[in-house]
Amino acid sequence: MTRYAEVHAGWQADPQAFWAEAAEAIDWERRWDRVLDDDAAPMTRWFSGARVNTCHNALDRHVAAGHGDRLALIYDSPVTGRKRAYRYAELRDAVAHLAGALRALGVERGDRVIVNMPMVPETVMAMLACARIGAVHSVVFGGFAANELATRIDDARPKVVLAASCGIEPNRVVPYKPMLDEAIALASHKPTACLILQRPEGPAERVAGRDLDWAETVAAAEPADCVAVEAGDPLYILYTSGTTGQPKGVVRDNGGHLVALAWSMRHIYAMRPGEVFWAASDVGWVVGHSYIVYAPLIAGCTSLLYEGKPVGTPDAGAFWRVIAEHGVATLFTAPTAFRAIKREDPEGRLIGDYDLSSLRALFLAGERCDPATLAWATEQLGVPVIDHWWQTETGWPIAANPLGIEPLPIKPGSAGVAMPGWDLRVLDAAGAELPPGQIGDVVLRLPLPPGALTTLWGNDAGYRAKYLSEHPGYYATADAGKLDAEGYVHIMARTDDIINVAGHRLSTGQMEEVLIAHPDVAECAVFGVADAMKGELPLGLLVLNAGCTRDPEAVVREVVQRVRERIGPVAVFKRATVVERLPKTRSGKILRGTLRKIADAEPYTVPATIDDPLILDEVAAALRPLGYAEPRVASPASG
Repeated sequence: MTRYAEVHAGWQADPQAFWAEAAEAIDWERRWDRVLDDDAAPMTRWFSGARVNTCHNALDRHVAAGHGDRLALIYDSPVTGRKRAYRYAELRDAVAHLAGALRALGVERGDRVIVNMPMVPETVMAMLACARIGAVHSVVFGGFAANELATRIDDARPKVVLAASCGIEPNRVVPYKPMLDEAIALASHKPTACLILQRPEGPAERVAGRDLDWAETVAAAEPADCVAVEAGDPLYILYTSGTTGQPKGVVRDNGGHLVALAWSMRHIYAMRPGEVFWAASDVGWVVGHSYIVYAPLIAGCTSLLYEGKPVGTPDAGAFWRVIAEHGVATLFTAPTAFRAIKREDPEGRLIGDYDLSSLRALFLAGERCDPATLAWATEQLGVPVIDHWWQTETGWPIAANPLGIEPLPIKPGSAGVAMPGWDLRVLDAAGAELPPGQIGDVVLRLPLPPGALTTLWGNDAGYRAKYLSEHPGYYATADAGKLDAEGYVHIMARTDDIINVAGHRLSTGQMEEVLIAHPDVAECAVFGVADAMKGELPLGLLVLNAGCTRDPEAVVREVVQRVRERIGPVAVFKRATVVERLPKTRSGKILRGTLRKIADAEPYTVPATIDDPLILDEVAAALRPLGYAEPRVASPASG
C-alpha cells in the first residue's frame, strides 16, 4: 500500500479522528465539544463548541513563537515598479492598527466589511484585520461594474467599505472610486463609512462625512487585539458570479477553514515554514483568499503578492523573473497563464535568463490543464507540473497530487486523485454510480470536509436547492468527468459543456485536448451550437502561437482531421475558425456559455467578470462567415 493509500484509508476509517488530529496544527482558545456536528444535516458544522481566531493563527502565534523576523509577505508590482517585504511582526502590527481603525468606525464581531481593492498589501491587511476582530469580510474584485458592487452591498449589508482609489493595468489606470460612489448611490443599504487608500497613480475625491483617508485614520488608531469567535462563525463571504436577483455568496467558517488550509499546505503543496509560496491569482478570487492570504501565513510560509501579468509586464519572462528574484519554491497559477506565456515564447528562450533552481513544483488550477500545456511546462521547468481541481465553494483542492504525502505518477489530462475528506463519485442522471471510464456527474458524498462552504449568505434554502437537491446525499459539483481504474479523476467539462450530438454525450474538453496539441495552436475553446438535425454540433475557436505565419485555414483543416482521427466521426467536429483572443473572466476561465449564446444568436448579458467585453464583438465577427452569430441580439452589458 502506498503512503497516500494509507492516509486516505485512515481518513475513510474514521473521518472525525482524522480531522481531530489535523486540528492539532491550529491554536484554539477553546477546544471543540464535537468534531462534526450533524444534528441539522445536511447543514453540518465542524469543531462545534470551539473558539478560535484566524488572524492569530496567521500572524500572532508565529511572532509569539519567535519568528517575528521571518518574511510573511512580499509585494512585487511591475505595473508600478514598487516592491515591499513585510516580516511577520511588521505585518501583525499593521493589521492590528487597521483592525483598531475598523473598531473605531464601529465594526464589531459579526459585522460585514466589503473590501473593494486591487493587488496591494493593504488588501491582505484588510482581510486579516476583519478576521482579527471577528468581522466578516467580503472581497469584491476591483474591476466590477457599479451595479454588480451594489448587489453585493445590498446582500452583505456592510457597516464599512474599504476601497482603493484605483487599480492599475499594464497600460491604464482603472479608477475604482467613481464605481464605488455609483454603487453606493444604487444600493438600498448605505455603509456608515468608507476608508479610502489613495494610490499616487490615481487619487480620488472623498465624499464629505462618509469617506476617510486610509493612512490618516490608521495612523490615529489604537491597535486591536484578536477576538475569539466560534469555529462555525463566518470568516468571509465570497460572491461567485454576477447574478440577477439574490447574489450567490459562499460562506466560509473560521475553524474548518483553518484546519483544511493548514493540512493542504503541508500534505498537498509540501510547503515548509519560511519557504516562499506564490499563488499567481487575484485576492478577489478564491485562490487569492485561500493561497495568497490565509494558507501560506497559517503555515508560517512567505506569501508572494504579485500585481502584474504573465505576459506584458514587461514580457513573457515575467514569471521567471519573480521566481528567481524571490526564491519561489512552489508556483500556483492557471493553465491559461502558461498558454499565454507559451504563445509569446513557444521555445521558452526567456527561461534561460533566470535561475529557477528554487522552484520545486508548479500547480495548475482554474481550468482543466490540457496535456500539451502540461508537457510544455514540464519540459521547460523540469519540475513536477500538477493539475489539480477545486472550486470556490470547496475552498481547497478536491483532487490533486499530494506531494507532501508522496508524489504520485502524473497522468496528463487528470487532476490527480481525491484528497482525504472528499468522497468523490461519478453518477448518471438517475443517480446510479458509474463504472471507471464512463463520463457522468461528478459529486461529493456528504458531509463535506472542513474548509468547504457552510451555506450561502442569508440563503440556506438556496444552498440546498443549488448544491444538494440534484443527487440527494451528495454535493453536486456541476462538473462532468470520470474516474479511471486507478482512481485518478478526469474532469472533462462543466456539465453544461457536455454536448449531445445525435444522442451521444461528448466532452468539449476532450476535443480541446486534441486541438491544443497542434503545434501552431496556443489556446482554444470548443462549445456546442444548435443543429436542427443532430441537436448540437461542436464548434471550435483557435488562437495561434505568436509569430505563426501559416495559413489559418490550413490549421483549421488539420485540427478537424485530428479530431476525426483521435475521437472519431461521432464527434462531428467539422467547423472551427481562428481568432485573435478568447473571452475570459479575469481569473482566466473561458466564457464558453457566452460563446454558445453568441453563436446561436441568443440574447446574452455581458458577464461582469469578463476581462474585455470588446472580445465578444471580435468573436461574433469571426463566426459570421461560418453562418453563426446572425442576427446578434444582446441585452445591455452588466459590466
